[in-house]
Amino acid sequence: MKINFLYIICFTQLLVGCGGGGSNQPDIGIGIEEDIPGEVLHYDEDVKIDQSTELILFAPSNNLTNIAWIQTDGPDVEFYARNSKVIAFTPTESGSYSFQVDYVVDGSTAGTLSHTFSVVSEVSPLTIRLGHSVLEENAVSLASFADGDDQSTQLDKSSWVWEQIKGPSVTFSEEETDGQGSVFFDAPEVDRDTILSFRVTGDILGSSHSDEISILVENSSIQVPDSGPFRSRVAQVYPYRSDPLGGQTLVDCVYSNLTQYDECTFADTPLIAQITTSPTVEDIMSKVLVSHDWMGSQFEKFLQEHDEFDDFKNLLRAVTAVVISYDIRPSFYNPTTGAIYLDPDDLWETPAQRDTINSAPDYRSGFGSELQFEMPWRYVKDNDYAYYYYPSRYRISRTLNDSKYSFAALLYHELAHANDFFPSTRWLMYSDTKTVYDAVNEVYQARQIESDFLQNNYPLDPQYLSGGNELTKLAQVRFRDPDAIQEYQKSFTMEYVANMFKTEGAPQFYSYSTTREDFAILFDGFMMYARYGVSRDVAVSDQDYNNFVWGQRDRKGESWIKPRVSFVASSVLPEFSEASGIISNLSPPLSLDSTMSWRDSVSIPSDDLSALESKQLKSGHRDHRLIPLNGEIWHYDQLKKYNKNKRFGVLERDE
Repeated sequence: MKINFLYIICFTQLLVGCGGGGSNQPDIGIGIEEDIPGEVLHYDEDVKIDQSTELILFAPSNNLTNIAWIQTDGPDVEFYARNSKVIAFTPTESGSYSFQVDYVVDGSTAGTLSHTFSVVSEVSPLTIRLGHSVLEENAVSLASFADGDDQSTQLDKSSWVWEQIKGPSVTFSEEETDGQGSVFFDAPEVDRDTILSFRVTGDILGSSHSDEISILVENSSIQVPDSGPFRSRVAQVYPYRSDPLGGQTLVDCVYSNLTQYDECTFADTPLIAQITTSPTVEDIMSKVLVSHDWMGSQFEKFLQEHDEFDDFKNLLRAVTAVVISYDIRPSFYNPTTGAIYLDPDDLWETPAQRDTINSAPDYRSGFGSELQFEMPWRYVKDNDYAYYYYPSRYRISRTLNDSKYSFAALLYHELAHANDFFPSTRWLMYSDTKTVYDAVNEVYQARQIESDFLQNNYPLDPQYLSGGNELTKLAQVRFRDPDAIQEYQKSFTMEYVANMFKTEGAPQFYSYSTTREDFAILFDGFMMYARYGVSRDVAVSDQDYNNFVWGQRDRKGESWIKPRVSFVASSVLPEFSEASGIISNLSPPLSLDSTMSWRDSVSIPSDDLSALESKQLKSGHRDHRLIPLNGEIWHYDQLKKYNKNKRFGVLERDE
């Protein structure tokens, strides 16, 4: 059971860093002090098995750096923020656990603290994950987990109540949090490190239980700016490699609230192609920034094990950096920094890794709710969904191979954006003194981005610059600005929209959101088919994806779409010389059976098997707890003045 804020302070002998005191000690002589600022706070008195708990290094009046936590005794636990002021983990065995933290105070005084606690043999029926530190105003998500919720039928959480029990009050993203398994909020603005605590209480199989969790909100000396690429608080990231290209300059240029337009030159943040046109995995990893080490190691592992065609190494030549952080959701590319920003959700392998990721839903998920239709899409492999969703309540582990297709599709998409703005024909044209922003702005103003050339030669919507056709207008409502909806659009039926779309040149509805998305969607769909034999389905359905009136598989095989695919493939990845032959041999698209549900229509009868037999064969080899995953909304919001969360910067065109 938890008690109110038990403060445990353990001071040990001061370590003097003179080259032999360990990598986390300053390389200077430091005088002995009797009292070193800092304490370890632990608010759990009797920690139970399967109960998440957190240790907080707390010194609100001082600047703490060079933080390094280690476990010194007890059964091994898994934690991923060893350089943070807070570590959190979930013991799975009873016993005594000990930890040590080394740190530096105000840049001059080295300190070490230790903490020991016991885990009782009782199993906790309820826990909240995951305690951590967060910068003021940055996003926070908390998720509750209950014993028995890993069965096929989810537990009834209607009795669950969330409450804040310590710290400046926060505003939850949903007005009503009762009955919710997770809550989301932005950390409050603070003038010193401050602790927030929360409790969830609810019935589990007839008995009432509760758990508490604490979050450390860190004061930041950097103000959130009114201009620049990042106008809401972003997380602290750091170079994954100890010898990165650019170091802190890279951080300040591509993912910090210090990041400004028109300041960073190619000397500060060169494209990878400006360093080498034949990058190795090591070359790429020297340009990776992360919020947690595991994200960098998993990305490196993916490049080593799953970039069998060297596509991703080649496509990454067009970026200045790769940023992987727990607060990036969804993934995106920003041409004004030249970097890609990756949601780590495709990279986790263990539930403990997943716990470190902010799980807030995509803010656009409710856009277009007044329309009478949806246009679902999915990737399909061998008559089955290419990848599945792992409900977090099951605490299932997986391998990178399980998320291979999902992450590959994401990389093909985001890196198509990068090569749209920075194609291979321009990589070596830029001087060191030119800013990344100026390089992008010049081609943007001149309408000489590769996707502009696609629009000029093979236009998806010839009316785009003058306001767009009806599908373009509908896409703005669905993906970008829900307030733009017109009354007459609310009356469009599924059948009406399907008849508009089926003769168009887009593989899916999101192509109409911007010409940039049109370009990237053509590329990622083709590459998934060419490299992995993965097809893409698209349909027109009701809002709930229950019934659909029309659908196709491999729409890129339409004769009027093939030239558009060919243009994009040769522009983005000219090394893929076989692409033109594959495109010319694409078969016409297959029709989906609209008498079936969207989900069941994934199985198309073959000469050997009926749709039902194919479906049964596939389901027999799959974990029944997994959920088929439909395509997500790819993210590209940088060139639109309307911006729901004001995070991303804008290029403005001189008309």
